[in-house]
Amino acid sequence: MVLANLDPSQVLRQTILGMSRNDQLRSAIEKAPVSRDIVKRFVGGVSSSDAVRTATELVDTRRLVTIDYLGEDTLDPAQAAHTRDAYLDLLEHLAEAGLTADGTVEVSLKLSALGQALGRDGNRIALDNARAICQAAANAGTTVTLDMEDHTTTDLTLSVLRDLRQDWPWVGAVLQSYLYRTEQDCRDLAHEGSRVRLCKGTYKEPESVAFPDKLDVDRSYVRCLKILLEGAGYPMIATHDPRLVEIATVLAAKAQRAPDTYEFQMLLGIRPEEQLRIAAGGARMRVYLPYGEEWYGYLMRRMAERPQNLGFFLRGLATKG
Repeated sequence: MVLANLDPSQVLRQTILGMSRNDQLRSAIEKAPVSRDIVKRFVGGVSSSDAVRTATELVDTRRLVTIDYLGEDTLDPAQAAHTRDAYLDLLEHLAEAGLTADGTVEVSLKLSALGQALGRDGNRIALDNARAICQAAANAGTTVTLDMEDHTTTDLTLSVLRDLRQDWPWVGAVLQSYLYRTEQDCRDLAHEGSRVRLCKGTYKEPESVAFPDKLDVDRSYVRCLKILLEGAGYPMIATHDPRLVEIATVLAAKAQRAPDTYEFQMLLGIRPEEQLRIAAGGARMRVYLPYGEEWYGYLMRRMAERPQNLGFFLRGLATKG
């Protein structure tokens, strides 16, 4: 009787998230001969050379790129240092490939992967690691964006952002429209030189801090869009929702935004035809490209956000396995 009252989409989402923590299922999928081919749609490989190759292919189709080295919630200082070093290696290879000029290919960081959760010194460790990456990005001629995680880290992340922007004012922020606080955060960050990626948000949050209803999240997204597009900063509009893409286009025109003063962003493998259409139309279109050995958890989270992707994945296993 209780199950009958549950939202089927939420049940499916929680089931998929449970799959992300199932080691036996992970092992089976990783060993399936077809898995790597299917995963390739959503993940740019496991090594920095894989990421550079995928980024090159995207840039050749007039798309910009931001690269995320997969991993989060690091509780090991050595792993946090490894993540930092992976970004340093990636940025060196991107520069050698000529992909970093004017921020054509940049990187996105999760502070939890850089040590933010390492006890009392976690925020300092994450900040130090982020500083090293920002300096490497500056040397390469590109930029960095700080990914946002669950609401308990929002203030810490914005604090790190302020510290980093003292030396590198181009460091980007991410704000999530499902949080009640985000409209005010948009007002605070919609200033000259401020790069802000606006997304809906993917973490499961309590109703005390986040809109529980999807329609309210969308309405908040539009209100935040207006603030950012009417402000003096550089909005990065991260959505796959065709309605929101259309609304953003109208709002940008109303705000008399030149095409090079804002951009759209979408995940690798999601609505690729729309990505190409936007890029071909003269707008800036950036693809969020994840890579690394920790692809399984990322893939399952993408399935949970957009369950139709699970159908694509399972059909691939059924027809090619």
